[in-house]
Amino acid sequence: MTLATRHWDRLGNGGLDFTELGFGGAPLGNLYRAISEAEAEAILDAAWAAGVRYFDTAPLYGFGLSETRLNRFLRGKRRDDYVLSTKVGRLLRAVPEAQRDGIGKWFDVPNRAEVYDYGYDAVYRSLEVSLERLGLDRVDILYAHDLDVFNHGSQAALDARLADFMAGGYRALVEMRDQGVIRAFGAGINEWQPCQWMAERGDFDLFLLAGRYTLLEQEALESFLPLCAVRGIGIVIGGPYNSGILATGARPGAFYNYDPAPPEILDRVARIEAVCARHGVRMVDAAFQFPLCHPSVVSVIPGGQRVAEVRANLEAATARVPAALWADLKAEGLMRSDAPVG
Repeated sequence: MTLATRHWDRLGNGGLDFTELGFGGAPLGNLYRAISEAEAEAILDAAWAAGVRYFDTAPLYGFGLSETRLNRFLRGKRRDDYVLSTKVGRLLRAVPEAQRDGIGKWFDVPNRAEVYDYGYDAVYRSLEVSLERLGLDRVDILYAHDLDVFNHGSQAALDARLADFMAGGYRALVEMRDQGVIRAFGAGINEWQPCQWMAERGDFDLFLLAGRYTLLEQEALESFLPLCAVRGIGIVIGGPYNSGILATGARPGAFYNYDPAPPEILDRVARIEAVCARHGVRMVDAAFQFPLCHPSVVSVIPGGQRVAEVRANLEAATARVPAALWADLKAEGLMRSDAPVG
């Protein structure tokens, strides 16, 4: 099995080559459970052996742990052999253990508190510290992290953060790109609406959109994805399985959007699963392949916290889905009729 790649060159500067299967680095930060250094190395080795050459991380992931584990793994590899993205928008402050953030979410990690800061100086400081953790002299892409209502609690709070970012951090990112410090920039977000807001007001290259363009959700086709197609903006898809339900199926206790799936989601997934079964296709394969049908999508980055999960993602990334499956999903009202599937 050979992983396909997608070339992106919005700026005419040679662009970047993404593997259709990328690696999402949150699990390396001990998300929901601690993994050993040996496990982390084995997971990354399996991804590399599978042909994965796009790696995404963030300071938030394990409060620096994900970036430091990538340091060890990437050391000795030719820098031009892979694409690497990290994020800005949070600075990490050392605190006593009882005051650290992420208790119950990040396990066996440094004691840090998150400080949201989307300002000009903070973006430069964030990149400087990330480069030290990564042991590198450059990253390819910087994403402004979590500029969404989900993280900031209300539209009013988000509006204030967006204003701060456009007045400060955005200017820093444009400078970095113009000076060749980074190849591209964008935002990594759980909602498509803020992505569209930014795309309408700035010169963005790429958006990492988590969970909002999937086999379950295609509302982004209303206006955001058409705008990206016109502007040449690339889309990296995170959370292609909507927190797991598109991989596990509609079983009791299945998760959707980080919480137990409500009845209407369980019902919809069960119906999608039944159509997939009629065509002899695993739903997880259809879930991975669906976003890749959109011309703006450059990579899909599911998480992998075990070697077996990395191998399962590789299987999904190289699966073939018959056109008749997409046609039946549309005919049964389980997919938008305007969703690209060619």
